[in-house]
Amino acid sequence: MSAAPRILVVDDVANNVKLLADLLAVRGYEVVTASDGDEALERVKDSKPDLVLLDVMMPRMNGYDTCRAIRADPATGILPVVMVTALDPAGERIKGIEAGADDFLTKPINVQELLARVKSLLRVQSLFQEVERQKKELASWNATLEARVEEQVAQLGRLSRLRRFLSPKVADLIVAGQLDDPLATHRREVVIVFVDLRGFTAFTEAAEPEEVFGVLRAYHAEIGRLIAAHEGTIEHFAGDGVMIIFNDPVALPDPALAAVCFAIDVRQAVAALAEGWRKSGYSLGCGVGVAQGFATIGTIGFEGRYDYGTIGTVTNLAARLCGEAKAGQVLVSQKVFGRLEDRVRAEPAGDLALKGFHGGVAAYSITGLREEP
Repeated sequence: MSAAPRILVVDDVANNVKLLADLLAVRGYEVVTASDGDEALERVKDSKPDLVLLDVMMPRMNGYDTCRAIRADPATGILPVVMVTALDPAGERIKGIEAGADDFLTKPINVQELLARVKSLLRVQSLFQEVERQKKELASWNATLEARVEEQVAQLGRLSRLRRFLSPKVADLIVAGQLDDPLATHRREVVIVFVDLRGFTAFTEAAEPEEVFGVLRAYHAEIGRLIAAHEGTIEHFAGDGVMIIFNDPVALPDPALAAVCFAIDVRQAVAALAEGWRKSGYSLGCGVGVAQGFATIGTIGFEGRYDYGTIGTVTNLAARLCGEAKAGQVLVSQKVFGRLEDRVRAEPAGDLALKGFHGGVAAYSITGLREEP
């Protein structure tokens, strides 16, 4: 409803129209007029009044027919209509109710009664319009809520995929749109870490399956905890072997240092587990290989079963170094050692003959971190 409610006055007698229009205008209402039913319907469409004062006796289309036409239009079905008549009030009231009128005034019009009825009906109209506004607003909220629910369901789907590979923190950042999709194929310099249990094959041949699964659960739990702590990304689990990527999808300030710190922590964690395993007769330890270089990273697989894959020489080098590492040993490539020479304690492991690499490959065995000055 506008600031000044608009009232349509319909009467075929010009003096009656002027009288009503003047009475309403002086009270602050905006007034539009019509002299018959046809013109009244036109004014209803173009002026969109908040209330109609409608005379009953008019040529061509009387007040009843005009009221029925107003009610028949869904756009004006609830528009307040007050019928004004000089005929028998009782009989006209029944006809007016049947036509859809909201109220009645009898000529000659009592000014106070007119103003009171207009005010009352406008208040009801205002409340109805407020309800309609809230209804539309609620519908908009529902539509927005549905869209949000759909987006959240999609986010949960993406998050469930990402959590297979990433730390919870990284997965949350990607779903929130603060990181690019790591599953899209891309190229980046990364640090690759391979961790593998020593003595695991002999252990599985002698132990019961339940014992093997118990060892793997404890081992994987420690690996998973440390991956999250050092912001690594799981490339894959393969029994006792685990491959981890550093510097993707989140760029780290010093990925080589993060990877080596992770490797040292893994060595310590597995050594602690090995103490308990030894009491049960299991002789197990872990070897770690670390290499740095460029790799192509993205999803590999087929519809319904994708994995996060890394392709490049750096991956092979880390795997070969891990294969050469003895229980409790962390072997790193020349590039990793060169980046961390002043941060780690290491011993040369010599030039290793690694499968797939020509000539000897220089490697270093990390014994620990140097203390900060």
